[in-house]
Amino acid sequence: MARRELGQYIVADDEICHGKPTFAGTRIMVWQVLEMVAEGMDWNQITWECHGSVTKEAIVEAILVAGKALGEYTRLGVPAASPAA
Repeated sequence: MARRELGQYIVADDEICHGKPTFAGTRIMVWQVLEMVAEGMDWNQITWECHGSVTKEAIVEAILVAGKALGEYTRLGVPAASPAA
């Protein structure tokens, strides 16, 4: 696999971060930004911390792509993890 575009802002490229999904043109991994969102960080702060390389539109796309991936994961019959207590 060379480079796969997972959306307008997200790519997976074997040559960048071992093929993990990143924001196009960066080495910022999608999981890192999703973790910031999950921690409740303001999206303007996320954009600032990513030096403007990750826009609010890119964050929205990351959430949508993650949701689709989880939907596919559960559609295949793999049980979802139970929430942490």
